[in-house]
Amino acid sequence: MTINCKGQLIDLSTPKVMGILNVTPDSFYDGGKFASEKSLLLQVEKMLTDGATFIDIGAQSSKPNAEIVTVEEELKRIVSVVDVILKQFPETILSIDTFNSKVAQICIENGAAIINDISAGSLDEMMFETVAKLQVPYIMMHLRGTPQTMQKLTNYDDLLKDVLFYFSEKVAKARSFGINDLIVDPGFGFAKTIEQNFELLNKLELFQILELPILAGISRKSMIYKTLETNAENALNGTSVLNTIALTKGINILRVHDVKEAVECVKLYDRML
Repeated sequence: MTINCKGQLIDLSTPKVMGILNVTPDSFYDGGKFASEKSLLLQVEKMLTDGATFIDIGAQSSKPNAEIVTVEEELKRIVSVVDVILKQFPETILSIDTFNSKVAQICIENGAAIINDISAGSLDEMMFETVAKLQVPYIMMHLRGTPQTMQKLTNYDDLLKDVLFYFSEKVAKARSFGINDLIVDPGFGFAKTIEQNFELLNKLELFQILELPILAGISRKSMIYKTLETNAENALNGTSVLNTIALTKGINILRVHDVKEAVECVKLYDRML
């Protein structure tokens, strides 16, 4: 199972780690931490040294009720970051966390390699056409509504059945546009209660039916810290536990804030096998 990133085939049969780099002032865990070029590059260097295969850059927060920023503001935040990182670390495989097709296109044209869309094309009707034209790997996440409305949209007839049906439709649409490399993200924390998040994790192996790489983004989320009655800053141990469970369910990419610990999870799990 491989994806093509700028001509480089990445083998996902051994799980890979994607490091999160938020360049927003309001992300739930690391908002505002990497406002300077120095702090940003130090973080990227650390993640790469710790074993990240991908770096995922987000310039618009998707936490519940996050402020919506304009496309122009998102571009202002993110394009310079892409340029700075690739100038310093030219071999880095950059993923762009955006649901705006214009942001996706400009970032890919500036050297990024992957598009990570929380809406799977639902929030920008041009996204599928854009990704098809760019011919880059496309991560499609399950989401209902928007980050501003999703917490009110948690009623499902059958959670797993509904999410899998969502992906079957999205995959068919993506294939109709000629998009080749698809990755699915069940969307932990997006339009799901804590109980639903754990149900999703418990049955994550069912996503193998899609015959596509699976990304799990559980890192420091409220399903962890609310269950443990703590906060995001103290949720690293819980993150490692749930990442390990996700690995046993067959996921291919761990999207995390803490790369070193996630890489250790992968190494230990791989050794067990």
